[in-house]
Amino acid sequence: MKCLEVVTLLPEMIEQAFNHSIIYRAQIRDLVRIRIVNLRNYAQDRHHTTDDTPCGGGGGMILKVEPIAKALDDLKSEEPKPFVILTDPQGEIFTQAKARELAHMERIIIICGHYEGVDERVKTHLADQCLSIGDYVLTGGELPALVIADALIRLQSGVLGDEGAPGKDSFAEELLEYPHYTKPRLFREWEVPEILFSGHHARIQRWRRWHQLQKTRRLRPDLWRRFIPTAEDLKLLDMREDEI
Repeated sequence: MKCLEVVTLLPEMIEQAFNHSIIYRAQIRDLVRIRIVNLRNYAQDRHHTTDDTPCGGGGGMILKVEPIAKALDDLKSEEPKPFVILTDPQGEIFTQAKARELAHMERIIIICGHYEGVDERVKTHLADQCLSIGDYVLTGGELPALVIADALIRLQSGVLGDEGAPGKDSFAEELLEYPHYTKPRLFREWEVPEILFSGHHARIQRWRRWHQLQKTRRLRPDLWRRFIPTAEDLKLLDMREDEI
């Protein structure tokens, strides 16, 4: 993904988040190009109205289709052709697997939903996919857009210091990550496991794998049901931690 564009009613919120840490450095190094589009610039009246009451009655305000369509017409006039995502609580749940799939696309536009909802015609005619970051409702789609953007950008080549880091992440293979420790070795009587200072790399790897397996089985049965353990994994599962 070389280009990411975010269509939003709150451009300052998105801009502030993108001007820090790894995402900021990725832009400086020209590893990804980010453009923030203010949806109000595409409103059709002098008050820059982007919402209206729902047809058929009901509470709340609905994000209008016209400004979104105009913004996309403008953006789609440029190459390459973008893949358009709408942040929506009714959309497909965003996962690491979905992040890996999207990260290979050349150009992505994320439309931030807002208010009570978005005109259904945006979902059915303008967006290529609707994505949700979880089964809860937020005040707007900016935070989900930032979550999706962060997950995609960190998967781009050269963004992280360790090129192999994404492959070691939690969810890279339906398993949670193993426990991490750093110095000091002893803090408030809480000690780093002795095995991590053994210098025995094979044992350390087995210890880490054992914790990945045990933690996922205990904390995330949904992931565990999808995971297919190897013969070595099954042996580890039959062992106690002190037997590794």
